[in-house]
Amino acid sequence: MSVKSPRFTVVELLNKMDKGAYSNLLLDSTLNSSYFSKSDKKFISHLFYGIIERKITLEYIISSYSSKPLHKLDSDVINILKIGLYQLKYMDTIPDNAAVNETVNLTKQVKKGSASGFVNAVLRNFIRDKKEINYPDNKIERLSIEYSCNLEIVKKICLDYSYEIAENFLKASLDKHNTFIRVNNLKITSDDLITEFNKIGIQAEKSSVTDNCILLDKPGNVADYNQFTKGYFHVQDLSSQLCCKVLNPKPGETVIDLCAAPGGKTFTVAELMKNQGKIIAGDLHEKRVNLIKIGAEQLGINIIEAIKNDAKNYNSDFPLADKILCDVPCSGLGVIRSKPEIKYIDVKKINNLPQIQYEILSTAAQYLKKGGELVYSTCTINKEENDMVIDKFLRENRNFEPVDILQEYKISEGYKATIFPMHFGCEGFFISKIRKVD
Repeated sequence: MSVKSPRFTVVELLNKMDKGAYSNLLLDSTLNSSYFSKSDKKFISHLFYGIIERKITLEYIISSYSSKPLHKLDSDVINILKIGLYQLKYMDTIPDNAAVNETVNLTKQVKKGSASGFVNAVLRNFIRDKKEINYPDNKIERLSIEYSCNLEIVKKICLDYSYEIAENFLKASLDKHNTFIRVNNLKITSDDLITEFNKIGIQAEKSSVTDNCILLDKPGNVADYNQFTKGYFHVQDLSSQLCCKVLNPKPGETVIDLCAAPGGKTFTVAELMKNQGKIIAGDLHEKRVNLIKIGAEQLGINIIEAIKNDAKNYNSDFPLADKILCDVPCSGLGVIRSKPEIKYIDVKKINNLPQIQYEILSTAAQYLKKGGELVYSTCTINKEENDMVIDKFLRENRNFEPVDILQEYKISEGYKATIFPMHFGCEGFFISKIRKVD
């Protein structure tokens, strides 16, 4: 049996991505079942994710050097060119000649040898032009191409906020994804966990933003650590941890987490409650409910009741709650740094989300005690899914009032806060808090 090269494997992965696969699931299944060395796996991951992150930029370069429009080029040839161009433009460790030769050879491996001359010409011409990209004059179009994001999404962010914020956000989307973890203070202190990381050569430092949050430097697969299997921490972005801080659950309270899986926020809420009280954690899918159960057991948390539940429909079995976390399904535009394919979604496909989110919020509010508080959150920066949903709810439900949040960070507008990577180096996120007064 012939051994596939790392670059050939990337072509296969990209072809599957073109058909709608999820990048993380696709890569994990490929590498877990492969014979590649550790260095080859690292190369494949870097090249594959890098090409996804730079998809529009790379296609723009190809179009600049091709006499044929992109849609008339063979999809294999396009992906081969992306592999060559990405190495030339964004991977300093590979000499230009090696990148060109390996890419031309790749056309033969993929049985597209007739395109080898075209591939060679595009790559050589790009090198001859000093690998510079001639961007369009239109500022918004340039943002779309330079940072590789759907033009309609770029327009939306500029309209919702400003050109400057959009540029900052999109630029950050191409930066390294920081790994934040939440210390399980039921089992260990932050200081002691940092000491344990130092012993195994992992650099770890406390976050200055919120308690029991640690930033890890180049941690690799944290699931391989003994500290993880012992339940000393779980992985959770800083913005998500701030969401739990805003909820401010207390020991002995009853909390409902409507869209809980895979459970990161639920676990942090339980830890804030010192594992005292009751948490009902619901999710629509049974498999994802099991993830909550497994995670809670590993962390030593026993106050979580994880159940299958449709958050849009009222559940008469639920008790009245002191606190409710309503982290609704969303477009995910805030997490494009860790899920780059989201940058290319059709904006029309997210137009129905605000209605679904409003239905979940309206249902969630029915479970709240008088004086109880609800946090509405998303991992998107789209105002239609954020500000407009919570503001509509407040207009139509006069028995609720807004509650100021995160004032100490100077990032909020009273009861609403949109978090960007420029604030704390975390993912984009939206948090809002309201209270039932009658």
